[in-house]
Amino acid sequence: MNLPINKVMVVRTILFVLAWFNQYLVTKGNSPLPFDNAQLEVIVSSVFTFVVSMWAYWKNNNVTRKARLAALKTAKK
Repeated sequence: MNLPINKVMVVRTILFVLAWFNQYLVTKGNSPLPFDNAQLEVIVSSVFTFVVSMWAYWKNNNVTRKARLAALKTAKK
């Protein structure tokens, strides 16, 4: 019986091994990522801001009074 290999599983496995290899290098005092703490803080802050911004406006946000009334009218139908 020939079972196909799931490509997503292969990617997850590769990333899992890379994460553990990265952790090993960090515990040995090597930094495999070319960032210092200040750069890392800016990157994490920027990614956090982007993700929260996209999440906050993914849905239809009815900000104006007119938009809230229209949403209320639509919900009653």
